[in-house]
Amino acid sequence: MVILTRYLVTYYSCLTPHAFMFDALTEKIEGVFKRLRGHGKLSEANIEEALREVRRALLEADVNYRVVKTFVDRIRARAVGQEVLKSLTPGQQVIKVVHEELVHLLGDRHHALAFSNIPPTVLMVVGLNGAGKTTASAKLARFLKSKGRRVALVAADVYRPAAVDQLEILGKSIDVPVHRGADGADPVDICADALTEARNGSADTLILDTAGRLHVDEEMMAEVERIRARTVPHEILFVADAMTGQDAVNAAAEFKRRLDFTGVILTKMDGDARGGAALSIREVTGVPIKFVGVGEKVDALEPFHPDRMASRILGMGDILSLVERAEQAVSAEQAAALEQKLRKEAFTFEDFLEQLQQVKKMGPLDQLLDMIPGAGRALKGLQFDDRSFVHVEAIIKSMTREERRKPHIIDGSRRRRIAQGSGRNVQEVNRLLKQFQQMQKMVKSLGRMKPGRGMMTMFR
Repeated sequence: MVILTRYLVTYYSCLTPHAFMFDALTEKIEGVFKRLRGHGKLSEANIEEALREVRRALLEADVNYRVVKTFVDRIRARAVGQEVLKSLTPGQQVIKVVHEELVHLLGDRHHALAFSNIPPTVLMVVGLNGAGKTTASAKLARFLKSKGRRVALVAADVYRPAAVDQLEILGKSIDVPVHRGADGADPVDICADALTEARNGSADTLILDTAGRLHVDEEMMAEVERIRARTVPHEILFVADAMTGQDAVNAAAEFKRRLDFTGVILTKMDGDARGGAALSIREVTGVPIKFVGVGEKVDALEPFHPDRMASRILGMGDILSLVERAEQAVSAEQAAALEQKLRKEAFTFEDFLEQLQQVKKMGPLDQLLDMIPGAGRALKGLQFDDRSFVHVEAIIKSMTREERRKPHIIDGSRRRRIAQGSGRNVQEVNRLLKQFQQMQKMVKSLGRMKPGRGMMTMFR
């Protein structure tokens, strides 16, 4: 993964603009920070000007105005203190205060799910129509299964056409059983029957995928209250679409009043909306965000860490999450084997192809690079297309084994043959070979690193 960083920066430097959630907010706040760092000394007037810009940026990002006021007031109370103003690096001190207050706004710490000592643990998933509850339920099931839980899904949405079929398809894709009721069955009875079945030993974790409902629909809200009373869930998770802005926050407040839910799953965090709901919903409801959906695939669900999200919003990257993804995609044996090759300075196209396969398992490129401090700014305004990996793979696979191991032997005729075999042009082959030479130079420097600073630990 580290080896590919240089390649990715170079490869995507000529592509077209893209947009991601928090991009505009991050850009504006980074501009404020840059100006603060430029001052040798800070005055209250400097800080007040910076806070006005931060306030404007948050409001433009669709953060709830009451949340913005409280947030800015807390920063002001700390930033104008003598400790900051008399500091040798006052700009850095203000940035530290902003980061700490943003972490506090997002929930201070990671909140894990609460599991029952006596199985099954019941997790009830609720939310508005179209928020992505069914997909979120399947993602949650896959996540918990990967942690060793025996999970079962319950198809309690009998109103949306094909909702039950959708959950069954998702359940089959992750090898998780789905309980469905008979046609016309009451959702309350479906959930109760599934709980009885789970108590007989079929599962230790039951996820209830309830129907989407408007918070103003009294009949539907009464139904979900009956499901809660009948199943007594250990967690009620409200699914909020991060792209709906303040509507999600208002709905969350009403669901909290009626159901007293215990956690939030934010979906569509990989979208290009302003993202204000993500910064507002915890403060408004007082309930922690427990998971975020970072893509459409069933494995695109991550535990929410306020400190990591704050760092990403402020342009500081998220190395810990990147390490966790790498550890899931790359085994310790693979990392050790690659480290040995680095020490021998024997990195080949075959190794590079293996690295490509591993990076593809870690998620979309834009998300990975956004976690690397500085990479987001270096590649700002560029569009990432994961299909480019397919083109690179095609070029490498069109090489002979000897060419992959000894790329220096690839002359003009070989390049034309490789281009023809991969369906790409000679210019692309030339570009890949040039970039590979650059990577080999970087490999030499990595190979000289001290023992114990291998592929997994060099992130830390």
